[in-house]
Amino acid sequence: MNRREFIALSAAATVATVSSTSAIAQRSEPTRRIGALFSGGFGQSGAPVFRELERLGWVKDRNIHIEERLYGNETARMRSFAAELAKLSLDAILASSPIEAKALQLETSTVPIVFVIGVDPVSQGVVDSLARPGHNITGCSSFDFSMGGKWAQSLKEIAPNTKRMGIIFNPQAAPYMQSIVRSVEAGARSLQVEVAAIPVLDDAALGQAITSLAQQPDSALVVPPDIFLSARMPAIVALTAQVRLPAIYPGTAIVRVGGLLSYGPDFSDNYRRTAKLVDRILNGAKPADLPVEQPSKFQMAINLKTASLLGLAVPPALLAQADEVID
Repeated sequence: MNRREFIALSAAATVATVSSTSAIAQRSEPTRRIGALFSGGFGQSGAPVFRELERLGWVKDRNIHIEERLYGNETARMRSFAAELAKLSLDAILASSPIEAKALQLETSTVPIVFVIGVDPVSQGVVDSLARPGHNITGCSSFDFSMGGKWAQSLKEIAPNTKRMGIIFNPQAAPYMQSIVRSVEAGARSLQVEVAAIPVLDDAALGQAITSLAQQPDSALVVPPDIFLSARMPAIVALTAQVRLPAIYPGTAIVRVGGLLSYGPDFSDNYRRTAKLVDRILNGAKPADLPVEQPSKFQMAINLKTASLLGLAVPPALLAQADEVID
């Protein structure tokens, strides 16, 4: 091959390469459409999962379009939004918990649904089993039976005079609460602490329940995962401080705004695992074949300022367990 032929061949190869690269750059995958149904209450939105999806290559307004609905803890509005999302030809829908997932399941049996946090989704009827969900729903659990015992133990350590623990919840928002009550009771038994389940249906009943519990000497409060309570966390934190009632919460974000103590799953891990489930579904996997993810990372947070205001000395052993300490 002479020099002229070599140059011509090289130029042709360069043109072909550029053309090929240009074609790849111009080729675009179909935009996927994702729905999201969240309460919009304390930290309740799809934003953390969307950020994790972006790390997996699903970028909003580039290759995914997001239809998010925040229902403001109004049950009728949640059902209305669930019906609306089911009609939008979506590729997947994010649900805050099995509560929203069930509302969506009543509207569609085909669109994949993934819940971000959840307690006992089997008892709520959204999956057949954790290992084999069996329908169009899967997701990430945020409760392990051992957590109730840890709540009881940690409250007893930080408030050693505790003789009774009240668990507040809204039975309409938390139909799974018997699982949590049994878990706390199991842990409190060896501590010789009485446990009382306290159902509340509205704000007035919530305030009365906390105030009444505080009036009983040596009492403490367990605030479990509950979408009704989630929307009222700042008010609950303020009231427990006012009536000087030690309380434990399910997430670190609550301790950052004044809650005394928290123990629960690392929700950032839930967001990552939820995003991976959605990614698998967008790549062809079926929710029925994707096991419900169980919590594997847990976090404790302590607010030293709140402890001081309540006249509580945080034991060094408990402090050593904390992943986050608020001064």
